Amino acid sequence: MNQFKKIEFGIVTAIFVLLMFSILYPSIIYNVFELQEIYGRKFATYHQVFDYYIHYLLPSMGRVTLVYVTFLLVNFVIVPEFLEKGKWLGGILLLIPVGAFYFAMMMVANSYYNGYLLGVYDTVRGAHMYFAKTAFITTVFSGVLYVAYYYFRKALVSLLSPRIVTDPAFRQMLTEICWAAGAFAVLFCLSFSDSRDMALMIFFFGPSQIAVFFILRYKVFPAFEDIHRNKSLLIRDVVFTILGSNVLMALICRALVHRDGGWFVALALIGIAVSTGIVLPVCWLLFKSRQKQVNTVVTLKKALGHSAANLDFLRSQINPHFLFNALNTLYGTALQEEAARTSEGIQKLGDMMRFMLHDNHMEKIPLDKEVAYLQNYIALQRLRVLSSPDILIEVNIDESQCQHEIAPMLLIPFVENAFKHGISLRHRSRIVISLSCTADQIFFDVYNSVHPRPENDPEREGMGIGLNNVKERLNLLYPHRHELSIRHTATEFFIHLTIDVNK
Repeated sequence: MNQFKKIEFGIVTAIFVLLMFSILYPSIIYNVFELQEIYGRKFATYHQVFDYYIHYLLPSMGRVTLVYVTFLLVNFVIVPEFLEKGKWLGGILLLIPVGAFYFAMMMVANSYYNGYLLGVYDTVRGAHMYFAKTAFITTVFSGVLYVAYYYFRKALVSLLSPRIVTDPAFRQMLTEICWAAGAFAVLFCLSFSDSRDMALMIFFFGPSQIAVFFILRYKVFPAFEDIHRNKSLLIRDVVFTILGSNVLMALICRALVHRDGGWFVALALIGIAVSTGIVLPVCWLLFKSRQKQVNTVVTLKKALGHSAANLDFLRSQINPHFLFNALNTLYGTALQEEAARTSEGIQKLGDMMRFMLHDNHMEKIPLDKEVAYLQNYIALQRLRVLSSPDILIEVNIDESQCQHEIAPMLLIPFVENAFKHGISLRHRSRIVISLSCTADQIFFDVYNSVHPRPENDPEREGMGIGLNNVKERLNLLYPHRHELSIRHTATEFFIHLTIDVNK
């Protein structure tokens, strides 16, 4: 929140500086006679003496400064230090004089800025009553506007803060929007101080083209690239975005500025042409460039993760050929001693180690090799709990349509997690593992019972922690091509994984 307040202070101060510059800008480029003619027409109409500095410059600067200072005082002192901390009496006692000062200064500024009204009203009192009424309305409106802003800001911060912290893409999008809005504000303030027609055009083209750019950049193009790949839908979305943004902005301008309707039709048509001829191709080129960068980063992450996994695996090996020779020796000895279960376990362990040594470093392997590793692992676990009748292990694997390739060691973490947390030698336990395929998808389900762990067990709070790695691998290897559902209660744990392998 403190970081947001710094940003908020910076934005408000930047707006204040821009407005002050826009007010002072005409004094630099025009001489005093031109200024008298531009800003003193109403005074001349009602035969009132006009002084550019007294009746325009100082009142305009005074009103902007008054709004800025009052906002800082209320937003950064009174509200957070008093009202938000429940100090209502102190907060209200401060708000009353601030509001009264705001009203009085606004009335004084209005009396100079609209001094030509002294030639409209029959009495000076009537004109001053008008100045007081407008100042009162402005004060009340400013208060209501601030309340609306406060609650909108509060909702926005609570909504966006988690995403800003955890989502770099969203943070980048907000940064780009802020830059675009800042550029629009600068252009609008500069144009408004010089030409009302130019200000109106900037007011139209700024939001309309910014809206077209960001909707296409972050909504329409990603939907086409990652979801539907349908050119007809892409064209439809592009057309609706361009037409909707420009027509809506033209209607807003028409409601705010009273001019001939044909002028706004022409404005909308020009906006559509600009969106189609400039914004659309530029946005597409930037999107593809960004997409290429993202793909490069993802590829590097995959390579880095794969290399790290291989490095960790190699570090964990202690001369694998020696281990294979030792296992073969133990296997032969077990057969000679007629220890069938022991020899079976040694053989399956050897097959698993061979898989880890030869297949685990590959980018993809046939699914039947992954299944064979799973079955060897499950068979070893069965040997461990064979003497416990209260432990039920069900395996339902249908490989009839599983002629697919898959990243190695993608399914085993779920099974390891099930045996790690689902087996208890003191309670009834159950593990159910199912795998099936269609021509395009792999379906994998693991269910296990959950048992309370001893107080001194270091993994007592570790349920599911080992799954984080496989979640990350799925996001990297199968983005938008998998669905992982995890549900658990105090006594049960269930995962369902669907992978689209042919996209």
